[in-house]
Amino acid sequence: MDGKRLEYTGEEALKEIERLTAKAGRVQLNILKEILSQNSKTEYLSKYMKGSKDVSAFKQCVPVITYKAIQPYIQRIANGEDSSLITGHPITEMLCSSGTSGREPKMMPSIAEDLDRRTFLYNLIMPIMNQYVPGLDEGKAMFLYFVKAEMSTPCGLPARTVLTSYYKSSHFKCRGPDPFNNCTSPDQTIFCNDSNQSMYCQLLSGLVHRHQVLRLGAVFASAFLRAISFLERNWINFCNDIRTGQLDPLITDPECRSSMAPLISVPNPSLADEINEICSLPSWKGIVCHLWPKAKYIEAVVTGSMAQYIPALEYYSDGKLPLVCTMYASSECYFGVNLKPLSDPADVSFTLLPNMGYFEFIPLGENGTRLMNIDEDEEVRSDKLVDLVQVRLGCYYELVVTTFAGLNRYRIGDVLQVTGFHNKAPQFRFICRRNVVLSIDTDKTNEEDLHKSVSVAKKLLEPFNALLVEYTSYADTSCLPGHYVLYWEIIYHGSMVDSTAPLDDKVMQECCIAVEEELDYIYRRCRTYDKSVGPLEIRVVEPGTFDALMDYFISQGGSINQYKTPRCIKSNKALKLLDSNVKACFFSPRDPKWIP
Repeated sequence: MDGKRLEYTGEEALKEIERLTAKAGRVQLNILKEILSQNSKTEYLSKYMKGSKDVSAFKQCVPVITYKAIQPYIQRIANGEDSSLITGHPITEMLCSSGTSGREPKMMPSIAEDLDRRTFLYNLIMPIMNQYVPGLDEGKAMFLYFVKAEMSTPCGLPARTVLTSYYKSSHFKCRGPDPFNNCTSPDQTIFCNDSNQSMYCQLLSGLVHRHQVLRLGAVFASAFLRAISFLERNWINFCNDIRTGQLDPLITDPECRSSMAPLISVPNPSLADEINEICSLPSWKGIVCHLWPKAKYIEAVVTGSMAQYIPALEYYSDGKLPLVCTMYASSECYFGVNLKPLSDPADVSFTLLPNMGYFEFIPLGENGTRLMNIDEDEEVRSDKLVDLVQVRLGCYYELVVTTFAGLNRYRIGDVLQVTGFHNKAPQFRFICRRNVVLSIDTDKTNEEDLHKSVSVAKKLLEPFNALLVEYTSYADTSCLPGHYVLYWEIIYHGSMVDSTAPLDDKVMQECCIAVEEELDYIYRRCRTYDKSVGPLEIRVVEPGTFDALMDYFISQGGSINQYKTPRCIKSNKALKLLDSNVKACFFSPRDPKWIP
């Protein structure tokens, strides 16, 4: 992507969207030709295409893959072999995906040009928003951004999340003044690796500028709500800092202290009194609007698993602020934008921009009948895929992407539904992640990993002649941070144990931590480092509870011949049934082990 595309602003950006979507098919073909021109001699593509750059050869010969197929090549590059294994460009870093289903995070290859593409997409957001919410250049944005812990590959390549990569890049650090992106947080507070110190300083900055803030947000809805919870615990300290003009001594990061000094060096008792009066209210319903009275919307991802946080966001804003979801992106590739950002969260659709990568789609039917049977290891025939401009209105698809950085016909794992078209470019509603059953923050636990974790933990019951006969789960977000809940039905056998006697508390707590220790790297990071997920809970239910659960689902139209216990419960009535039969609750006594 040439540098000029980073310069699109205002009307130019909107015209570029129209240009790209008006000839989406041609743009897509040119993108694929460009990728093949640059990558055809790589070891990976040469194995299938023998050096050909022909588009038809690509579609006939290159298989549709999951991470398992490309991981050996990525690992070889991480160990020091040349980038030419998969791409004609030098790989500059590995991006750690949050969508892992393995023990460690998936590493996605990234090249320098990828930052240009991400920046291009970011630069479209405000011109789109300005069509619907005028005057955003007359105030500030309180956006809460955080970096994650970084690693290095054996050969020294940075390994980090896609957002950490962007925040630490020159594209972000060296950005020029922009009245539409005038943020309250000093950059140094964003770069702070201590998430608590970063959160403290960013929230304090937002409070200092409370009468200038026009928009609020974080990348994910869960992160924004975590900030509200942090505010509840620390508002007295914030008021004291503002009143005295002295930053809390618990903030020890020198960059944070120096960047915050200009904001609070002058005592401001009247502002402290305002905040104190608001935060002392008996109810925090609408607290966001009280603290930031000029705010016009909250921006955060509220689709997919983040939809569970919509009621809490609406409570804290008293339903007065639109919830805006601006873009659709992943570690593998950035995809598109929401051209109607003020639409209801349930109606959010993203227009895929054809210059971001080459997109193909696995058809899943007109009514989503295959959605419950999507298998990551299922082989997908190449001739079954359809191109971007060939998808049909109302139909469901799984997204497949080919990138300049070396992913070829890679299954992203997202299930989408076509909701319409903007010019020739289709618009999609995000339906779900393939196979994900539990998610609180950036963690994504699938059924297989949950089963493996429970299988390890239940062995701790054996010395006590106790047997786990059935289990299910759900993501409890009724309090912050949210946490995983497992419902276990346990029976006791053998003459040495009373069949009604509960297990020792310590045994069940060890079962909780055993499950967590077996869950993946991202979950353990969220628990231990980010503190965005709370301790796992096991609720032991009365014998016969899962028979009653089966009776309930069958009464709702399920088939007794095909019934399988759902490993994650979505139904409120089913959850009420389970909770009415709980006889004991246990929580993990400590954080699981996690090494960055």
